[in-house]
Amino acid sequence: MTDADLHAHLIDQQGSRRSLNTPALLIDADALDRNIAAMAGFAAGHALQLRPHAKTHKSPEIARRQLAAGAIGICCAKIGEAEVLADNSVTQGLHLTSPVVGAHAIARLVALNRRTSGLMCVVDNPENVSALGAAASGSGKPLNVVIDIDPGICRTGVGSPEAAVALLRAIELQRDLHYVGVQCYCGAQQHIHGFDDRRQAMEERARHVRAIIDALTEAGGRPEIVTGGGTGTHRIDPALGLFTELQVGSYVFMDAEYSACDLTGDGAPVPFETALLVDARVISNNTRGLVTLDAGFKAFATDAGVPAVVAGAPAGASYRFMGDEHGALLLPGGGTLPLGQVVTLATPHCDPTVNLYDTYHVVEGDTLRALWPVAARGRSR
Repeated sequence: MTDADLHAHLIDQQGSRRSLNTPALLIDADALDRNIAAMAGFAAGHALQLRPHAKTHKSPEIARRQLAAGAIGICCAKIGEAEVLADNSVTQGLHLTSPVVGAHAIARLVALNRRTSGLMCVVDNPENVSALGAAASGSGKPLNVVIDIDPGICRTGVGSPEAAVALLRAIELQRDLHYVGVQCYCGAQQHIHGFDDRRQAMEERARHVRAIIDALTEAGGRPEIVTGGGTGTHRIDPALGLFTELQVGSYVFMDAEYSACDLTGDGAPVPFETALLVDARVISNNTRGLVTLDAGFKAFATDAGVPAVVAGAPAGASYRFMGDEHGALLLPGGGTLPLGQVVTLATPHCDPTVNLYDTYHVVEGDTLRALWPVAARGRSR
């Protein structure tokens, strides 16, 4: 049975959240909307554009809310994500943040370009530039390309001014490619816990990026768009005087990784709320001080530690993974919880946790308000 089969009849019933089959992936609707509004206001206040990243939520519904709040477009990690958004009427300003390589993938990219507005994709290799140019030449619509700059982790991107200028020259040879700017996403810097350490790391990376931009400008390729930034550095990015737009993603949900960071540097609380949750249920309580929940490795991404207990258990309770399907909830003082008790947990890492589920259960307090499909789940190609 699908989540709609199980839960559609619960929508708008008072207290219906308690009747959900678990584990269930939840969105706190009010917190989500406040997060979207807060980031939109921040960007507008600093004269920056927003192009939020859909790899976090994989949801056309959330993308539409971000656009309605003022975003100029949506970033996608893979072409499959972008296709799902376009299939669901999100066709404005899509940007592919990873290189699109291979004849079949490039053909899909060209087809996507024909049915969307303002599509961009990154490039970091002259061979790929040639392949994109050849595919775009017969499509009837030029393809916008962005030079990807390696921030120092050697994943994708050009790593030097010379390589960037050589790539610019390769783009200029392609009649149907339109160079629009550069991308530099400093992912390794996003989760540095201390604000001052994170700022220093970003200032150092900014010097690297600025040298490449200067070389491109001198070569006649001043970038119109400089896209990058992120949730972890959003309070730092404007002062760098580098980016024209931010690729923030996790701010919509927040997770343990970002909540552990000093995002503001001024002692203020984390500016975004935890909006992504998992409700689990007690299915066994035969051991004092320990109950078993129905949410294990298959319910959470495990790369960022264990989920935090948000509600449904006494203070001091802690979660431990107990296998694929189960988690142990350790209770202080040898306590216990009744069978069927719902325990709410926060996600350690939101993006890969979302990819484990088919549906968001959108709640207001204890009431289920909507079911949103995780439409781009599994679209990693």
